[in-house]
Amino acid sequence: MRAWQVHAWGEPESMKLADVPAPRPGPREVRIRHRAAGLNFFDLLQVRGAYQYKPPFPFTPGAELSGVVDAVGAEVAGFAEGDGVLAFPSLGGFAEGSVVDSGKVFRIPEGMSFDQAAAMLVVYQTSYFALKERAALRAGEWLLVHAGASGTGMSAIQIGKAMGARVLATAGSFDKRDFCLSQGAEHALDYTGAAWVDQVKEITGGRGADVIYDPVGGDVCDLSTKCIAPEGRLLIIGFAGGRIPSIAANRILLKNISVVGAVWGGYLQRHPGYLAETQRALELMYRAGQIRPVISRAYGLKDVPRALRDLAERKIAGKAVIHCDNLKG
Repeated sequence: MRAWQVHAWGEPESMKLADVPAPRPGPREVRIRHRAAGLNFFDLLQVRGAYQYKPPFPFTPGAELSGVVDAVGAEVAGFAEGDGVLAFPSLGGFAEGSVVDSGKVFRIPEGMSFDQAAAMLVVYQTSYFALKERAALRAGEWLLVHAGASGTGMSAIQIGKAMGARVLATAGSFDKRDFCLSQGAEHALDYTGAAWVDQVKEITGGRGADVIYDPVGGDVCDLSTKCIAPEGRLLIIGFAGGRIPSIAANRILLKNISVVGAVWGGYLQRHPGYLAETQRALELMYRAGQIRPVISRAYGLKDVPRALRDLAERKIAGKAVIHCDNLKG
């Protein structure tokens, strides 16, 4: 089968598309013939060696996928050849196939496409964990979602609205702000300057946002402490902006705010049952029409480097996927 491999830290264009043996499933694994794989910002960081987890070389990036089961291990129950599934392999998605622990494989909900299934697991699990478990978001609260047109931002807007929050979002272009509004945000603000801080205060009647969802870091995080409500919760999701911020402790003290980390992957390592628990909750939201992954771009397998480059250059709204069964694109 074909699989993209990283042999040394570098840019996406340094990856190699290789012919590798098709893997055999272990006793508790299923082998999946990939239909689609979702793109995430941390895929790019892994290729560059800038992510907290550095796999041994060579490795195949891609942490979420959809496809069809074509072999099952001897101890696997509940899956059979031909089942349509989505999965969280952690690595190996940018390939024509992979083996995945059966505990990280789920049936595709009725009515969901392979593209949507490949785009659902990481970002929606991340936002659900952040908003429900870490921020304890309550109905009626103001939720501010930074980078609202990103995959994580899209999922946070949809889930926040489903939880009864009033949602604000920020994005860097008119088209992306319009995308945020289409996902359920009441207002979409330009965060390329600092005017959004006062706009948040004005929209919320001077109170500020009760929960701020920040996957950007840098100046965006610094400015967020100026428009967060008393007893608010600032969620640290990541640092896509590049700079890891330092927050003045006096701001935390004077407003009684909480600065809360939300590392979904690390939580799963300590609570492995949470993956399936959250997936059940998300499937209910999907069936109720409350969440729905939006796919703005699809690429062929040969175009993985270009897809990661487009992601790096902020050319993608919502989610993008790789059609792993289409080498030519």
